[in-house]
Amino acid sequence: MIVMISACLIGTKCRYDGKSSKNLQLLELLKGFILVPFCPEQLGGLSTPRPKAEIKEGRVINEFGEDVTDYFLKGAKESLKIARRILPDIIILKSRSPSCGKGKIYDGNFSGKLIEGSGITCSILIENGFRVLSDEEFCSFF
Repeated sequence: MIVMISACLIGTKCRYDGKSSKNLQLLELLKGFILVPFCPEQLGGLSTPRPKAEIKEGRVINEFGEDVTDYFLKGAKESLKIARRILPDIIILKSRSPSCGKGKIYDGNFSGKLIEGSGITCSILIENGFRVLSDEEFCSFF
């Protein structure tokens, strides 16, 4: 089984804060699978570390008030190219991220409050017919 996965979940230090979100439970569940890690934000041209960003009114704004939507869209399109090339059985994304979040994302005010919604990359992958789960969904199913 081929799994595209947010690179931060396997230990790559590509999060906005320069850290990873390594998920040992997830990695244990994925033993024996072919993993294809990717980071949409890096694919879009953003550096690591980078300012925190959230979606507000359809735009991605960083903590300094800069609109970084174009970087997120570029990263989503590059992620879609990878998915179309490798045709993964499933894509596992980091929950709550403005790129990868599925079902719940931060409210855009940097308040820590979650609202219903999905990240830019998650939305584009789903719209194009790919099976997407958050890391939390995957772990709760298995």
